[in-house]
Amino acid sequence: MTAKAAIDLTGGRLADDFARPITYLRISVTDKCNLRCVYCMPEGGLAWLSRDEILSYEEIVTLVRAAASVGVRSIRLSGGEPLVRRNIDRLIAAIAAIDGIDDIALSTNGLLLDEQLEALIAAGLRRVNISLDTLHEERFASIARRPGLDRVLAGIDAAIARGLYPVKINCVVMRDRNDDELVEFAELTRTRPVHVRFIEVMPVHENLDLQRAAYVSADEMLARIGEIAHLRPVPGPSGNGPARYFAFDGALGTIGVISPLSHDYCERCNRVRLTADGRLRLCLFGDQHIDLRSPLRAGATQDELVALLRNAMHIKPERHHLQLGEASSRMRAFSEIGG
Repeated sequence: MTAKAAIDLTGGRLADDFARPITYLRISVTDKCNLRCVYCMPEGGLAWLSRDEILSYEEIVTLVRAAASVGVRSIRLSGGEPLVRRNIDRLIAAIAAIDGIDDIALSTNGLLLDEQLEALIAAGLRRVNISLDTLHEERFASIARRPGLDRVLAGIDAAIARGLYPVKINCVVMRDRNDDELVEFAELTRTRPVHVRFIEVMPVHENLDLQRAAYVSADEMLARIGEIAHLRPVPGPSGNGPARYFAFDGALGTIGVISPLSHDYCERCNRVRLTADGRLRLCLFGDQHIDLRSPLRAGATQDELVALLRNAMHIKPERHHLQLGEASSRMRAFSEIGG
């Protein structure tokens, strides 16, 4: 694709040098998590950011306001685990009040969702993605290194009961750990309005040995599920995610696959990511980023922040070069994946 001056193509809206409009901002509100999933981080956790390194809610809102002024319309809050940060409903309400923002979603492991859901919805939450890698308690504790399957399932039930749509369930598939549950997860979509998305396990610095052995391609996942019943391609539910969707005939929900290794989705990328410490990441699987926290704390105006956003578009790569067994990312959490 020929690089072009995006501002000339978009009438002032944010776009990169490959004419991809940037309408979707993912925001990590914390790097901390209350699980220690085997594919994501060491059992002892990571070197957590200090409190003063993390953007305040007011700082996040200032950056969202600048992004909204140049065409960002959708916000997804993630972590770490976003619900471990106090009063996140206050942040949601402040973002919902910004002109131009018409969609606010949340990616969560679900442990705290049931108890916080009413406040989140009242604040303006529209959609939710819930990470769940197994339907069996003992295996949950083995993969997440913490108990809590019943709490996650309660969060899913509450989201459905409260009418959130779509409710997406993200499952990282690992050979010989949970790939024998592919059909069990897929069957959920027959009778429940859920959208189960199977994710290829990806290489991060903490899981390279596991990833080489555990990788299952999206094509293999679909083939195995297709053995029990015909899967037809269908349009995906609302959202900004990279999944390809399929469904059983008569099913209430869908089955999606997210395949950054076997079938990348770079040509459709419409997103950038704001890290908890205020860096704007231009590609989930790359190191390209700019520091927004320093100019923000130095008193940058909205126009100056917008100029920084525009300049950052020139370093957004055309595609990632992620490969099996090779860590090319500074990704800290799988909650950053999917839409």
